[in-house]
Amino acid sequence: MTVSGPSQVVHARAPGKINVFLKVGAVLDDGYHEVATAYQAVSLYEDVRAYPAADFSVSFSGSVDTSELTTDGSNLAIKAARALARQAGYRGGVRLEIEKNVPIAGGMGGGSADAAASLLACDALWGTEASKDELLAIAATLGADIPFALTGGTAVGTGRGDELSPALAKGQFHWVFALAEFGLSTPAVYTELDRHRERHAQDIFPAQLQPTVDPDVLQALRAGDPVMLAESMQNDLQAAALQLAPGLGSVLELGEENGALAAMVSGSGPTVAFLVPDSDSALELQVALSAARLNAVRAVGPVHGARLIHD
Repeated sequence: MTVSGPSQVVHARAPGKINVFLKVGAVLDDGYHEVATAYQAVSLYEDVRAYPAADFSVSFSGSVDTSELTTDGSNLAIKAARALARQAGYRGGVRLEIEKNVPIAGGMGGGSADAAASLLACDALWGTEASKDELLAIAATLGADIPFALTGGTAVGTGRGDELSPALAKGQFHWVFALAEFGLSTPAVYTELDRHRERHAQDIFPAQLQPTVDPDVLQALRAGDPVMLAESMQNDLQAAALQLAPGLGSVLELGEENGALAAMVSGSGPTVAFLVPDSDSALELQVALSAARLNAVRAVGPVHGARLIHD
């Protein structure tokens, strides 16, 4: 990396994601799990503006409630900026202003998108000229979903979800998301999954140590076929999320009753994702969910990963 002088402001944007398939392996000795997932980046975006500063700070605005977010060194965007500065030998700081539109603690990778956009914005602001591989390596040290937020599109993730390989996807898939007014802790959902598997050990197959993505999912994505994808979508974390937030069950049912091809908790939840055939169906479902006093938004996928925006 080389470092040149900072510019005045840099704007970067990164997408949220959905795991159209998520299989979770058995718990390992270190308490973690290997996963096999098919990611799709969707058109709900986090916008990060980076300004020169002597120290590191972050503030939030946007269409979602950001009042509970931390703004100290534990924030993922700050961690990303500091990690890049350390690697590049940059001695200044950055002021990050983040406009959030991805649900917080909603299983859609909003914090990971913040970190990915912050890496890209700080690299441009500071003139560190990091390569894509260097940014991906930093991203992988910060969280499993951050490398995908950088790359976007559609990808298979293995290991902890950060070992990515691109997956072909034809056309556009249409999604409706029911956003919850609360969050779920990802570690808590994984812990509940382990308990669920212990409770039902006699009734379910033992989890694999190294799970794989179902070939039917990849075929459906390649074909651009929402009906085929609906039949093969899976999320091992859904049972645990429903155990922690039983009310999500009625949200899943409501979507299925109003035209969704498939309904699934997104990632670790509590956002619920509905796959629909087309844009008209998406609008109809959004109206039905809104009539039930749910906060519903529409999106399409796949979309590009983190990129610079020239205002």
